[in-house]
Amino acid sequence: MNTIAVLGSANMDLVVRQSRLPLAGETIFGADFSTVPGGKGLNQAVAAARLGATVNFLGAVGADSYGTQLRALLAEEGIRSTELATADAATGTAHISVVDSGENSIVVVSGANATVTYLTVQQLEAVAESSFLVMQCELPTSALVEGIAAARAAGVFTVLTPAPVVPLPEDFLASVDLVVPNQLEAAQLSGESDPVRAAEVLSKGGTWAIVTLGSEGSVVAFDGEALGLAPARPVAAVDTTAAGDTFVGALVARLAVDFVRGSAVTADAMIEAVRFATVASSVSVTRAGATSSMPTLDEVETILV
Repeated sequence: MNTIAVLGSANMDLVVRQSRLPLAGETIFGADFSTVPGGKGLNQAVAAARLGATVNFLGAVGADSYGTQLRALLAEEGIRSTELATADAATGTAHISVVDSGENSIVVVSGANATVTYLTVQQLEAVAESSFLVMQCELPTSALVEGIAAARAAGVFTVLTPAPVVPLPEDFLASVDLVVPNQLEAAQLSGESDPVRAAEVLSKGGTWAIVTLGSEGSVVAFDGEALGLAPARPVAAVDTTAAGDTFVGALVARLAVDFVRGSAVTADAMIEAVRFATVASSVSVTRAGATSSMPTLDEVETILV
């Protein structure tokens, strides 16, 4: 069975629901507060696992109550975490404000995630033994560079969510097999405000690029050419937190079903995976929270029938 190695952040999300964002210097009342396991890496790992994938999570948490809770969640979801380090730092946190429209704003305090400046021998072996390596930019860039190098040497298909946008080494994006930014990230990385053109720029050199557009769907491109716009599934959004992470986790979980390591991903396989991921993401925004909102395989397949 194809294994997905997720190299990424693990946070505890501290979520406040409120009517609107406060103005500078203003104090307002919130309607609700909750703590929910999150972090872009952990989110993507949980999304993929719930949708039937075999997942190995690589990263770091602290030796505190949040770290204990995150480890417990990984175990509950059947995600391997033997290469999840315990750092001499607090577990990362994300401070999330969710307004009545469902939109959110987030401040991340990296904590233990910032200690992952290099990969251990065991983590490098875990990457090389996988079929997919999924990464984001909430870990130090040096760890991502090591992950990509190990993956490319072993013929592992690599996926990057370039969020948040950070300085990356020259040609780093070109070395990734699939890059999945949202519209703002795509514009920042490509210098193109039009998402179709941005997808084309980011996909040059034999890379897949999928630019997510929220309620407008996503643009799919390969090797400098846009293949088209994949429509969104209309729903009433409650909370968009982790919608993009659900999309990526679902996308890779679907690609892994029939993937043959070392082979190229076909356009038909990618389009089908995007369709699957669009449904999964649409379900997630109808629920509150990050990992708490992610659907199961049965839920997505029922909608697709």
